[in-house]
Amino acid sequence: MDSAEYERKIAARFATFDQDGSGFIDREDFSTAAKAVLAEFGTAARSEKGQAVFGGAEAFWQGMAGIADVDGDQRVSREEFITGAAKRLRDNPQRFAEIARPFLRAVIRVADEDGLGATPPAVARVLRVLGTAPELAEQVAQALDTDGDGRISENEILAAFAAYCGVEAPDA
Repeated sequence: MDSAEYERKIAARFATFDQDGSGFIDREDFSTAAKAVLAEFGTAARSEKGQAVFGGAEAFWQGMAGIADVDGDQRVSREEFITGAAKRLRDNPQRFAEIARPFLRAVIRVADEDGLGATPPAVARVLRVLGTAPELAEQVAQALDTDGDGRISENEILAAFAAYCGVEAPDA
């Protein structure tokens, strides 16, 4: 991967987390993502599932801040993301996926509308509200169902998230 491709991928990862487009990733971005998912599925914030999504979003933020907020200002700049989070994502994408696990688990529970597991169309809805282009959301959601059973498991989501976040270093 050349450095231009690497920069494009890092910018896309950063934009995924910077929900409000402020140029920083902060706690509010994670709260915004949680609210968007709950609104999409008509889930009350005070419900058990709603509280799990907010708790997962907070845990995700804390993990992100812990690995990337170098100056301690409670927000992650693009530079901090590139030098902190992106490096750690490359070095250990599974660990980063584990930071995201509580949020991803809670979101899957919200998207699981029939108790049998989240379907690709439900996951596509999640992807759309989190900023994935509508034309890509369905395609990505279908690809997440790696075992072809029509449901997307926590393990499938975590593996995909780790792969998405595991940006390779540019060629020197």
